[in-house]
Amino acid sequence: MKMELIIRRFAGSFILLSLVLAHYHSSNWLWFTAFVGFNLLQSSITNWCPLEIILKKLGVGRTCCDGKRAGGLGCCTK
Repeated sequence: MKMELIIRRFAGSFILLSLVLAHYHSSNWLWFTAFVGFNLLQSSITNWCPLEIILKKLGVGRTCCDGKRAGGLGCCTK
């Protein structure tokens, strides 16, 4: 799955969740909505996204051709 798609899904889910929590629990959850929005804005300007770094460390979005070749197996064969 593409990294951008995963990031958009996380951001959208967090925004919707914080809006529901703000409605039913406390309006202070709107600060979390603002935080997610600010991160989206700053990542569009700086091209640096903390979630992308975390997902890369977890191995999300990699293909078998990233890094070392797969020993002649899979998509890395010529």
